[in-house]
Amino acid sequence: MREIIIEEQDDKEGLESLYVRRANYYETDKMGIIHHSNYIRWFEEVRLHYMEEMGWPFTKVEAMGIIIPVLSVDCQYKSMVRYDDIVDIYTKITKFSGVRMTIGYRVLDSETGELRCTGETTHCFLNGDYKPVRMKREYPELYEVFMSHVAVE
Repeated sequence: MREIIIEEQDDKEGLESLYVRRANYYETDKMGIIHHSNYIRWFEEVRLHYMEEMGWPFTKVEAMGIIIPVLSVDCQYKSMVRYDDIVDIYTKITKFSGVRMTIGYRVLDSETGELRCTGETTHCFLNGDYKPVRMKREYPELYEVFMSHVAVE
């Protein structure tokens, strides 16, 4: 059961993506809970779908010669997710300078709304030679798409 919903916030918080995901058995550890490393994988899964929803899937961005590596990852575990739990993962761009971008994540239990974890990833934009890309100057259309999705906090 996977679903992607983009909701525009009324109070100008930018666009936030809602991705509904069921926890898989193979993601659990010996204690029967989702292993901590899988949250980072979920962040990547959700980030790729968020970009698709914006109309800029990674395949399209990479075909333009842009790569978006992860510079840092932060994950704060609040409560456990177990096999077969369904979680709502909210994703939004929290910072974007045209050179760097930060994406925030909130994982909540779909049934109870209990917060399971929060996190963020920071990225930069590089060309095929691994040199920084200044999005505003070099890719203004994509720059505007990212800017239009930045959450105002």
